[in-house]
This record gives sequence, structure tokens and C-alpha cells, in this order.
Amino acid sequence: MKAVVQRVASASVRVEGNTVGEIDKGLLVLLGVTKEDTEEDAQILSKKIAAMRIFTDENDKMNLSVKDIGGSVLVISNFTLCADIRKGTRPSFDPAMPPEEANRLYEYFCEGLSEQENLPVEKGVFGAEMKVELLNDGPVTLTLDSTLWRK
Repeated sequence: MKAVVQRVASASVRVEGNTVGEIDKGLLVLLGVTKEDTEEDAQILSKKIAAMRIFTDENDKMNLSVKDIGGSVLVISNFTLCADIRKGTRPSFDPAMPPEEANRLYEYFCEGLSEQENLPVEKGVFGAEMKVELLNDGPVTLTLDSTLWRK
């Protein structure tokens, strides 16, 4: 499971002109699910993301998590994170999990996040054409891959 995590002052997602998810200060997470991913991967990343200390404290040090600041998370499914571009210039999306199972793990990941001390989680619409707007704070952008923490 791959994630791009951005610290944001605000973020929103629209589908067909309608806002379906919106947060103020918090995290925007773009999430890609690969064929090899399991519920364990979703658990690993949801706990890691909820606990990441990437918000500044009173001494301007990155010591606070999204939970600590009372923030929210907006999670957007993004199969293109799973692209393989090693051959040629056209990405192959073969590593991405088929939609039905990917959606199940996406929802499982979102549930796992929200269970982290009742963290507010907003979502996009899985598989939809989405327009994402964000005001990056920092900018602070991190990439995570659950394979780094698999047992």
C-alpha cells in the first residue's frame, strides 16, 4: 500500500461539481492499493499516519500528530500511485489491485484511521473522476510504502 501524505491548511474533493469531502487543518492522503496488499498493510499505514509527528509545536519543532492538533484527514483513492514506469514512457497499472478488492481495503484503511482516537476522516469517491484542491502547509509531503514495515 502506498500513500502520499501532505500536511494541509485545508483540502477538499469534488465529484461532478459536488463537494464530497472537505477538511480544515490536517492531512491529505492519496492512497494506492497494490495486488500484494492485505488488511495488515492498511493497519500499518493507518496507525503510522495517525501518529506521524509532522505538525509544529510551540517551539516550531515537528512534534505533534494530526490527533494532537485536533485535525482531520481527507483520504483519496489513487491507483496511479501503483504505476510501474520502468519500461518505456507509458505507465503500467498492472501492480494495482482490481477495483472491488482495492475499494474494500481503501474502506478498511479509512475505518482504521477513524478508529485512532476518533480521528475525523473524510473521503473521496472510490473510482470516480475527482477534483482535489489543497492548501499545502509547509510544504510538508511524505511518501509511505507499507512494505517497509511488513513482518
